[in-house]
Amino acid sequence: MTKKADSINVLGETLQPCSRDPVTGFFRDGCCNTSIEDHGSHTVCAVLTADFLEFSRSRGNDLSTPRPEFGFPGLNPGDHWCLCAARWREAFKAGCAPRVQLDATHEAALEYVSLDELRAHAHQTTH
Repeated sequence: MTKKADSINVLGETLQPCSRDPVTGFFRDGCCNTSIEDHGSHTVCAVLTADFLEFSRSRGNDLSTPRPEFGFPGLNPGDHWCLCAARWREAFKAGCAPRVQLDATHEAALEYVSLDELRAHAHQTTH
C-alpha cells in the first residue's frame, strides 16, 4: 500500500486541488500529492502553455497527444497539471516554465526548486 506524504503546499498550508478536469496527480486524485513511489515527484501544479508543451515534447514527454489506452486525454494550453518538479526546473532554466499554482504545489517540490523561483512564476487562480 502506498503511503501519501503529508498534503502540505509550498506555503505551509493544506494542499489545494490542482485539476479534476483533466484529473491529475500521481494518484489521479486531482492533487499534486506524492509518495516514495513517485520517483518523478509530480508535485508542481502548473498552468500549461503551448511553449511548455512543445518543450516537454522535445524532451521526450509528449503531454499533448491523447493516449486512451492509458486513460490519458492529452493536455492543452490552459490546463492545470501536476508536473515533475525536475522537469519544471529544467523548463525554468530554459526560459519556458509555465505559471505555478502555489497553493496546489506540494512542499516536496522545494527539494528541486526554491520558493522564490516558484513565486516568480505564481499564477493566481479562483479554483
